[in-house]
Amino acid sequence: MSQIKFGGQKVTTYGALPEKDEKAPHFELLKADFTTATLEDFKGKRVIMNIFPSIDTGVCATSVRNFSKKAADLKNTVVLCISRDLPFAQSRFLNEEHLKNVINLSDFRERNFGKDYGVEMIDGPWEGLLSRVVIVLDESGKVIHSQQVADIDDEPDYLAALKTLL
Repeated sequence: MSQIKFGGQKVTTYGALPEKDEKAPHFELLKADFTTATLEDFKGKRVIMNIFPSIDTGVCATSVRNFSKKAADLKNTVVLCISRDLPFAQSRFLNEEHLKNVINLSDFRERNFGKDYGVEMIDGPWEGLLSRVVIVLDESGKVIHSQQVADIDDEPDYLAALKTLL
């Protein structure tokens, strides 16, 4: 278990993040059309996982915009924006913002991703949602970077994540 902060209060997350050089755990998440996306779907590509509580909050929305912009020119790289929002909300946001460089995926149905990746908040006001985390994978699905943002009100360190792909 890890501890982060939300609104100045301590919040506990389930488990621990996958560590550097570990194979990322399998996942099944929902795409905008309610079909399933798995980690295998991205094999051979570098993956930035931008994980957050809800697309309808300021910092979460900013992280999606920033990763869309900052990773746009990276070769063989996909940005997955993962939350427990419904695919409808995720699609609405991408359409309103005209973002094409990210893929939103939802953990609302199976709810295994949060536990398997150690990012689910198990107490606090947003209990059950995903904490703010960035995980970067190489082409073989190994973790090359991870960051659990210490305070949910803060943005992730974009530069540290992107630097691993340069």
